[in-house]
Amino acid sequence: FFKLESASGLILLFAAILALFISNGNYSSEYFSILQKYLTIGTKSFGLKLSLIHWINDVLMAIFFFVVSLEIKREFLQGELSNPKQALLPIIGAIGGMLVPALFYIYFNLSDSITLKGWAIPSATDIAFSLGVLSLLGKRVPLSLKVFLTALAIIDDLGAIIIIAFFYSGSVEIKYLLLMLLSVGTLIALNKLKIKNFLPYLVVGLFLWDFTHQSGIHATISGVLLALTIPHNTKNQKKSLLLKLEHSLSPYVAYGIMPLFAFANAGVSLDGLSFSSLLTPVPLGIVTGLFFGKQIGVFLFSYLAVKFKYADKPNKSSWGSFYAVSILTGIGFTMSLFVGNLAFVNDIQYLDGVKIGVLVGSL
Repeated sequence: FFKLESASGLILLFAAILALFISNGNYSSEYFSILQKYLTIGTKSFGLKLSLIHWINDVLMAIFFFVVSLEIKREFLQGELSNPKQALLPIIGAIGGMLVPALFYIYFNLSDSITLKGWAIPSATDIAFSLGVLSLLGKRVPLSLKVFLTALAIIDDLGAIIIIAFFYSGSVEIKYLLLMLLSVGTLIALNKLKIKNFLPYLVVGLFLWDFTHQSGIHATISGVLLALTIPHNTKNQKKSLLLKLEHSLSPYVAYGIMPLFAFANAGVSLDGLSFSSLLTPVPLGIVTGLFFGKQIGVFLFSYLAVKFKYADKPNKSSWGSFYAVSILTGIGFTMSLFVGNLAFVNDIQYLDGVKIGVLVGSL
């Protein structure tokens, strides 16, 4: 996945910039209306009907999460994260990166119970954009730091999904939650039976996606759960199903799914937004949370974990380069916008503040 580096990073950033231009130009209405158009696969009685933006964010991004989780699993089994002290580092860093930004936001919004609902907005890291920016630096960044950022962003976004499930979701459908667990159990059984053919995993995985989607939990979590059950042969890598899937899917994710996701999500209308609106509590909490909260939380928690010997610093990295990566975790962008839309679904007057806060903080 990382060998595709600079090219995919450039395409990703170009797609995001293009989306910003189009969404603020003459074709902005067409851009937003196309994303809201519904597409159906299958029949009315047995099929899936979603808007284009949901096909991208819920279906294609589940594949993105699947591929990145395969990478993470391999790193945990035999790579940079196979050392327990190194594996613990992104977990501790992610906790700091969620906690401290939330405290910054709460500080500016403590007196207003309505705006306080947005406390989780600056806690998210956008995997695609943060990795895209890091990839532009090419080989100047040690692989261990790229793995750290990927692991942290995955844990961070899973944390955000858990927050959404508990604080911003409607009612969770118990029936579909049980079917989800049954699907995961079936996948674990396939793994234990040493099934090397991907087809059974894919069939169960499709059911898992649908059950996750219907349960009220964010559908992309199904990609992570499926990846964790894919078998990996550490002794004979040529026979590893995990490696075969990772190598075959990575180009499609890097050159197709990531840029499409950026193009569909980075389009934000800036009409009516001004610099003075940045000083109101919602955007101020988001900007300070993303820029100051993220780098302080990730770096401080990680530094203390290393100093107290709970974890090891990534290979071939200095504290300077580690701090630089901590700054990059403040790119919340699409995930932060997503959380913001959920937080103020009934108070849309705050959404402009969310947009400018996320844009400025991520920038």
